[in-house]
Amino acid sequence: MFTGIITDMGEVVALDKNRGDVRYTIKTSFDMNTIDMGASICHSGCCLTVVEKGADWFCVDVSLESLDKTTLGSWDVGTKINLERSLKMGDELGGHIVSGHVDGVAEILSIKPEGDSHRLKIRIPEGFEGFIAQKGSVALDGISLTVNEVEGNIFGINIIPHTWDVTTLGQKQVGDYLNFEIDPLARYVARMIEVKG
Repeated sequence: MFTGIITDMGEVVALDKNRGDVRYTIKTSFDMNTIDMGASICHSGCCLTVVEKGADWFCVDVSLESLDKTTLGSWDVGTKINLERSLKMGDELGGHIVSGHVDGVAEILSIKPEGDSHRLKIRIPEGFEGFIAQKGSVALDGISLTVNEVEGNIFGINIIPHTWDVTTLGQKQVGDYLNFEIDPLARYVARMIEVKG
């Protein structure tokens, strides 16, 4: 489990596509002495397992399923990614509960400066609009964000300067895609309603 608070911006420094799955080597500023083999790290919204590591890098294997359902298939050498280590009992929950299980890919429709912040319009695939609520939470590329307004399957978010600077959002452009994960609480409420209905 994660909180959606990004603690490092990593970079893809190598990839190996000759194995069925794809192995990515990620450069990081994390202290790798404190990260065990098999540890879970959230990579721009996707929970992946550390399978090899060095002083300032680690490797993860990504299945074809994950490549098909997320933006990970577009990663190449030089791609910057949001990283978050898994939540430990007693850690501050600064964002919201994020599982690292991506629901799909969202598209950036617009980016407009607003004061020192940036306001983005995001479109998610049809069928997910019922899970997005004004003032609710959503994870985009692993970042815990608050929804400002919703109209159908399009919603708005406001990105403060800190988040713009320390995550990959500051590098995104209109037409780019983001991994999205709906709030797990919304998923359970919808399921309860479906069962009772």
